[in-house]
Amino acid sequence: MTAHRAIQCLPGVGLAGDRYARGVDSGTYSQLPDVREVTLTEIETLEALARDHDITLEPHEHRRNLTVRDVPLNHLVGREFRVGGVILRGGRLNTPCRYIDMVTGKTICDLLEHRSGLNCSIVTGGMVREGDLVSLV
Repeated sequence: MTAHRAIQCLPGVGLAGDRYARGVDSGTYSQLPDVREVTLTEIETLEALARDHDITLEPHEHRRNLTVRDVPLNHLVGREFRVGGVILRGGRLNTPCRYIDMVTGKTICDLLEHRSGLNCSIVTGGMVREGDLVSLV
């Protein structure tokens, strides 16, 4: 995972330059019927891991595309919302996978149950920039 200050969101594709958008990897995640063009996670989840379990998980380690603050992702399931100039539609909540334990070397999968992020589709593409606000459409 690589941090970017800005990235283009492409409807029906995902993030410009992402391995899935480039067709380099078809993915190894479950085949549940949902769209995963963009995945979001809450910085508060990372803070809780540090506070409650003394585990540091950096934003580039959680394997989600966007990290948000003060945005309760559970409330965005099935709703359209704006991140900067991009409109996303919240799909289902993400399910943690043991793969994250393997790639990080940290035992966190079970700790991320019900806090593993939100899968989204891109309704209206454009640029997302660091610091963009999130608001309901």
